[in-house]
Amino acid sequence: MTVAGSGRSLAVRLAIWLRNARYTPKWLVLGVLIGIVAGLGAVVFTFFLDVATRLLIVDLGGYTPAGTVGDGGPAHASDFSRPWAIPLVVAAGGLAAGILVFGFAPEAEGHGTDAAIEAVQKHPKGVRARVTVIKTLASALTIGSGGSGGREGPTAQISASFGSILARKLNLTPEDSRLAVATGIGSGIGAIFRTPLGGAVLGAEILYRDDIEADALIPSVIASVTGYGIFGAITGNFGPIFGYNSDALLVGAGQVAMIALVGVACGLLGRLYITTFYGLTNFFHRTPLPRMARPALAGLAVGALGLLVPGVLGTGYGVLQETLNRADLLDMALWAVLALPFVKILATSLTIGSGGSAGVFGPGMVVGGAAGAGIWRLFELAGVAPDSPAPFVIIGMTACFGAIAHSPLAVIIMVSEMTGNLTLLPAAMVAIAIATFIVGEQTIYKSQLVSRADVDWEALGEGPGTAGGQPGEQPETPGIRLEALGDRLAYTARIESVTMTPDDWGLRGGPEVAWASRELNAALREAVNEPGSTRDSVRTRMDAVLARMVDPRDNPEPGAVLGRMLDLLFGAGKARP
Repeated sequence: MTVAGSGRSLAVRLAIWLRNARYTPKWLVLGVLIGIVAGLGAVVFTFFLDVATRLLIVDLGGYTPAGTVGDGGPAHASDFSRPWAIPLVVAAGGLAAGILVFGFAPEAEGHGTDAAIEAVQKHPKGVRARVTVIKTLASALTIGSGGSGGREGPTAQISASFGSILARKLNLTPEDSRLAVATGIGSGIGAIFRTPLGGAVLGAEILYRDDIEADALIPSVIASVTGYGIFGAITGNFGPIFGYNSDALLVGAGQVAMIALVGVACGLLGRLYITTFYGLTNFFHRTPLPRMARPALAGLAVGALGLLVPGVLGTGYGVLQETLNRADLLDMALWAVLALPFVKILATSLTIGSGGSAGVFGPGMVVGGAAGAGIWRLFELAGVAPDSPAPFVIIGMTACFGAIAHSPLAVIIMVSEMTGNLTLLPAAMVAIAIATFIVGEQTIYKSQLVSRADVDWEALGEGPGTAGGQPGEQPETPGIRLEALGDRLAYTARIESVTMTPDDWGLRGGPEVAWASRELNAALREAVNEPGSTRDSVRTRMDAVLARMVDPRDNPEPGAVLGRMLDLLFGAGKARP
């Protein structure tokens, strides 16, 4: 047997096992596989981003941005040795990224997390493998040249695309395919930010505006922890990105009231972020300029903004690190601190809205953290601020993006993991509740659905008479997720009460008919209600049971019995209660 043939045989055996495996062992295997790719993808992307940053913004641009404690970067940004070069470098990076994206994989345009969410909701098996490569290179060029964006979007799309490839190759059901892609989102973000728990919750929470995909929690935890372990083992870095800020505390009701103002500011800035981002995105889509040239034009503007407010260049995480320290924050010009959230919103909207490849998560944290830092500076001028600005910055990071992503639980956990601080959770909950109320129904992720009730199972191939695959795709094995028909709980309850008569089973006469009917009904209920059950898994399981129990002299065609049984379950007949 050839190596290729052996590989196909292994994939077939794995696919068969997964179709019949229970929920936990199935997702233990799939979660580990997705997590390995998430961890390796985060390592590869970090490498390319570091190389691009060193070659472009540092060597060519003559500017070294500040880094974070956890990433071992410089504590402070350098001066501009060649200020004229900055806009040109950012424009060149945008042009190179535009050529890659629009020339080879247009779906890698923009912020990758939203594209991954769209894949979950519309085509979980339809993400092309080339997206992984193009997204990695384009995002490294965009951010490494000074474009404003986050690094979570690329890693989310990388691991989500692998989840889609797995779903396609193993012919998973639509439900499992959605979970595979959602698991990729959470594990990719959890690995790159070193936030395994927060990333896992994000993979389940970010799909909906007012709901959570509970079925994705366990797979996401498995994959996110695996990805975090892989990333940390290779890089030698398991610590929080912004170091340990366990001494950041709030004391007294007065300080909590100040934090409430941070929530108000983050809510208002969140609405501005969403409006500006999609306003400029629509503008660039309407402009007659060639698509490949749009990121370059936006790069010129972002580079010019960066000369005025350097914190907008790149991810901006280093500026957040500086604002956590009282002395560093006081050294900054007050106007620059107050202007940073607004300029960061504009720079990010230009970079990504024009077609550049980067994430919106990181900039959202910078906007919120900078807002908290600005409010602390104003209170400090009034002589009423607490000694450390860290609580204001950390809670601002949480409130802004948690509100606009409608993922408050995940973002609270993630920021706690990123800053090594759990003591601010109660105050952060107050601020994020206020910000979420102000943001309302607006969202930075347009692909989010309102709730699980809005999932279009028919479009996903998830309904009676449909096949589990993409439109125009002929799946290897037709499947119908029983639990996805209408109200899942009500349908499951109805199946629990189904009792098929001996005639329905094709049993005729004999002293053991009643016993055989009871055994078959028990086997049927177990097969139908098993997590991950499909029409084919029910058929396979019941075929084996019937082969052992039905006398072929009485019923020479067990398949006919199965056909009648499935017709009854799926509405062609009427099951007897």
